[in-house]
Amino acid sequence: MTSTIPARGTREADAAPALRRTLTTPRIVFLVVAAAAPMSGVVGSVPLAYAIGNGAGVPATFALAGLILLCFSVGYAAMSRHVVGAGGFYTYIGQGLGRPLAVAGGLTAVVAYTAAVAGVAGAFGYFAELVSTAHHLPLPWPVWTGAALALTAVMGYRRIDLSARLLAVLMVAEVAVLGLLALAIGVRHGADTLPAASFRPDTVFSPGLGVALMFALISYVGFEAAALYGEESRDPRRSVPVATYTSVVLITVFFAVISWAAVGAVGADRVTDRAGRELGDLFFHLSDDYLGTFATGVMQVLLCTSLFGALLGLHTAANRYLFVLGRERVLPASLARIHPRHASPYRASVVLSVATAVVCALFALAGAHPYTNLATTMLALGTVGIVGLQAAVAVAVLVFFRRHPDAHWWRTRLAPALALLGLVGALVLLLDNFPLVTGTTSAWVNRIPWLMVGAALGGLGYAGWLRARAPQRYRALATAAHDTADIP
Repeated sequence: MTSTIPARGTREADAAPALRRTLTTPRIVFLVVAAAAPMSGVVGSVPLAYAIGNGAGVPATFALAGLILLCFSVGYAAMSRHVVGAGGFYTYIGQGLGRPLAVAGGLTAVVAYTAAVAGVAGAFGYFAELVSTAHHLPLPWPVWTGAALALTAVMGYRRIDLSARLLAVLMVAEVAVLGLLALAIGVRHGADTLPAASFRPDTVFSPGLGVALMFALISYVGFEAAALYGEESRDPRRSVPVATYTSVVLITVFFAVISWAAVGAVGADRVTDRAGRELGDLFFHLSDDYLGTFATGVMQVLLCTSLFGALLGLHTAANRYLFVLGRERVLPASLARIHPRHASPYRASVVLSVATAVVCALFALAGAHPYTNLATTMLALGTVGIVGLQAAVAVAVLVFFRRHPDAHWWRTRLAPALALLGLVGALVLLLDNFPLVTGTTSAWVNRIPWLMVGAALGGLGYAGWLRARAPQRYRALATAAHDTADIP
């Protein structure tokens, strides 16, 4: 029989439906890796990293990003064995840094993930319009974005394992086509497919390293979401750490190998110039050359399914934050309602779907471009928030294990400290290069990261109000399957 966990913080009548433990480790991996959108990351981020980053050094940059996030994962996984819940960053920050910062982190996560969902929805609409027009079905991007949001709402309303199965199919198709491209390049170029120049220090540590690292980290957004499914995992103390490690390794190997093979196909000395000219068409042109036009058509369709997979994966993560914050009454308690049949946080999913649709509709009514305005701005905002939260969690891990007997020099000290250094550096790069990511010099657009500061300050203020006016509710914040008596 499938085990369940009741929705804490709801009235007894509402607590009967519960989250079901239906997720295995592979299904969590598919949910997490799909949010990284392998095909759209390769088509969208990698050429930009070539063009304005460190060129042929991009494969090594993905390896460096993977090392930073593996260090983060070491401490994250160590903490996940002691803390089980659906609150992700919210719960981890609370266990390490206290309830006020947990509320600040939880509200920041809601803003960050909602922004990321809206950004991916805009990107989907843009590319779906291009692909459909090429196949003689010209529909405007708001129609495609609306359809994707509607389907996402339906999937979010239903059981989570259905989403995991759909994402598994989409992700396998993406990886298979890009793997065939890398194989075709290897057959033609042999040993030159993976040029040593990509890992030479003078190539990797060229002036564009910071920008390339920024684009690489954007490709990992959402990898940390494994902890959000702790209450829906059959064996959370094993599944969450294994899924986190597996996801980081898979994303790193995938992006490093594909970007390395593309350098071999184009040439280490020519990849920067060609990527600058072709940008998002670079990998489609490589597919034309190495696989043929039919495969390119398949890639274009898979680009859209990749973005839908990212949309569904990020939506699933975001509505878990809304669910937990509703359950602990940081947000309205109705968000914690669980569907009696599907065992899903359906109210949170519906609210998130409506909020995302409103954001996209506002951009559409303003005549904004779905990719260069909506997608880039919202994805950049979401990335800033998520990387900042990852840095906060690294600090939380260090503090948590200072008072815990299971401390270890590598797992709970050195690895989280190295991750903190890397993530703070990445956050500085993201903020410093925010106009480059958004593609605009608009002062209004480039001040949007202040929304994250506002969300965090609002969370701190609300936590202070709860501590003074509703101490029982305050003491229930950021709880997990762990002794929380010493949380400040």
